[in-house]
Amino acid sequence: MPKILRIINRFNLGGPTYNVAYLSKYMSDDYETLLVGGAKDESEESSDFIVENLSLKPIIIPEMKREINFKNDYAAYKKIKKIIQEYQPDIVHTHASKAGTLGRLAAYSCGVPVIVHTFHGHVFHSYFGKLKTLFYKNIERYLARRSTAIIAISEKQKQELVEIHHICNSDKVHVIPLGFDLLKFQENTIEKRKSFRSKYNVDEDEIVIAIIGRIVPVKNHTLFLEALKIVSEKSSKKIRAFIVGDGEDRIVIESKAKELNIPFIDSTKTNNKALLTFTSWVKEIDVVLTGSDIITLTSFNEGTPVSLIEAQAANKPIVTTNVGGIEDVIKSGDTALLCKNNNITEFAEQILKLTENEQLRAEMAKNGWLHVKEKFHYARLVADMENLYRKLLKNNPL
Repeated sequence: MPKILRIINRFNLGGPTYNVAYLSKYMSDDYETLLVGGAKDESEESSDFIVENLSLKPIIIPEMKREINFKNDYAAYKKIKKIIQEYQPDIVHTHASKAGTLGRLAAYSCGVPVIVHTFHGHVFHSYFGKLKTLFYKNIERYLARRSTAIIAISEKQKQELVEIHHICNSDKVHVIPLGFDLLKFQENTIEKRKSFRSKYNVDEDEIVIAIIGRIVPVKNHTLFLEALKIVSEKSSKKIRAFIVGDGEDRIVIESKAKELNIPFIDSTKTNNKALLTFTSWVKEIDVVLTGSDIITLTSFNEGTPVSLIEAQAANKPIVTTNVGGIEDVIKSGDTALLCKNNNITEFAEQILKLTENEQLRAEMAKNGWLHVKEKFHYARLVADMENLYRKLLKNNPL
């Protein structure tokens, strides 16, 4: 029975955590899996409940943290190497950058037959300056040469890795989209909508526009606020906006809201009505989505945005910037309206198009579930991954 050592940066709320959890839980009995993860980042909400709900008990390496720290990184590397030596995996599969670096170096050092890495996103633009970006690119090129296979989560991402950033050759990159348990977004929708709107004091005739995710620079929440200002002044409908999530840019975004004279509240402190509500982290995203009417995304860069997959599963129309792998996730015009990157006027106009047109919202909403229900289900993810593992093991005999 082939053994898989699966390593992830950390268990934060998002697609990578769900996917390592589903792959660890639902792989067939032909495989044995050991899951390893890093320490929780204090700026993010823990998603330990995801692995706990699947009865998984990962090994935690406290030294494997988000930021670069040579002392911690070396300690984490040594621990991973020890785990490899004791567990003797046939496949080491790393997910995201820090785990990908330390895990692949350790696996290569220990002579693991198959080394696989999944890019859940990348930092090759919109994160750092040119020199730092080049540094990270060169590291990834070095690691790719020591990897048996690279997994991209969309065709767009594969194109970027191969043709734009020249990380490795095309024949080494395999496209396997993410997979999720999406059925909960179709269940008890009436009750969930009532629950959300009651909790946040939203009237039924108010249109809720939401953005979900970490409040960090690359997510560009400033565009959301600037568009919200325009929509609030031009819309003939009553609207409410929600920023769902938290992060290092929270104070910056609150300051921007004040600068734009957008009244806002922190729902963890008050339930008063305001145009904009900061909810902080919410685990029950299915409740948030069911209670909302329009979902937005404003990022400068994305891999496969989970919030948009989940929004379509909940039958919600989308307005999003057209970056990264977004076109591989949505159907332009059918489930989402696309905008140029950081174009305030266009973004506001697309939101207005949906707030003012109930029929358009309804038509786009009904297309969402049909688009994602099979393409992004975890059963498809597991089957695709097992097929790749079999191929790699056949070409690299134990």
